[in-house]
Amino acid sequence: MTKPLTPKRSLVFFLVPNFSMLPFAAAIEALRIANRMLGYQAYSWRLASVDGQKVISSSGIAMEVDSALADERKALGGATRPSMVLVCSGIYVEDFQNKSVNAWLREAHNRGVAIGSLCTGAHILASAGLLNGKRCAIHWENLPGFSEAFPQADVYADLYEIDSNIYTCAGGTASLDMMLNLIDEDFGENLVNRVCEQALTDRVRGSHDRQRLPLRARLGVQNAKVLQIIELMEANLAEPLSLIDIADSAGLSRRQIERLFRQEMGRSPARYYLEIRLDRARHLLVQSAMPVVEVAVACGFVSASHFSKCYRELYNRSPQQERADRKLTLQPAR
Repeated sequence: MTKPLTPKRSLVFFLVPNFSMLPFAAAIEALRIANRMLGYQAYSWRLASVDGQKVISSSGIAMEVDSALADERKALGGATRPSMVLVCSGIYVEDFQNKSVNAWLREAHNRGVAIGSLCTGAHILASAGLLNGKRCAIHWENLPGFSEAFPQADVYADLYEIDSNIYTCAGGTASLDMMLNLIDEDFGENLVNRVCEQALTDRVRGSHDRQRLPLRARLGVQNAKVLQIIELMEANLAEPLSLIDIADSAGLSRRQIERLFRQEMGRSPARYYLEIRLDRARHLLVQSAMPVVEVAVACGFVSASHFSKCYRELYNRSPQQERADRKLTLQPAR
């Protein structure tokens, strides 16, 4: 008599309002395809929410779930305890604060359940205290606010990170890469290749592959010196470098840098530096509850008044208006 094949992993996808559909669907599809290639249900999953009611994604699509948080907390002590929990979130994750969810995640982790996140879910894991001293990944757009809110977490702009049974990924298609890594751990490279063929992807990206396009492609800039200077600027936003320091690092004169930026970027280096600092400030304003004065300091401004003046000149609104406008858009478009 043939012994029945046993499931490899059971997962709970915990959906948070405004969760992103792309990483959620990519993760489940990777598992579904793996099951199909294996010929049995090696991976099983269920969807959960705080109250057991459907959850609306950032695209406005409502997703029905199988269980409520209370059910999942009871399951930790029984036969239906999952082997992995994945928190699925997206935009406005900073507004999701639930002590019961945090307690559940901590208890699950203490019981040996793998804990993970898709897209911005690392924010919720950090709120639960699970990322203290851990390597983690989050979407590049949320990284500035996350770093300010959770300095104890070791966050990177990587596709995904795995640290002591904690799995975090940056969202988007990085979710597929993280799940392929999981499948590789369980069944090896041959199955991963078969899943890739079905998903029409030609390679498995490594965890440390970059999230964003290289500067050269993103900005359409070819000059190596300009790219070197921009990388230097982006690495020094809280304490801006002087043009003299930048010139010394680049091995150019101030006049040469001025001329290169006018040619390649259509603006002075000082103006470009200001714009990328204000761009980071904008992310902090919409992703965190940091006071405006702290946002100003984090982006290298000596005073809140100077920061507000520069912000208004670039975005035609004050930092306070930016934050107020953001609150008006908490509901997804329908």
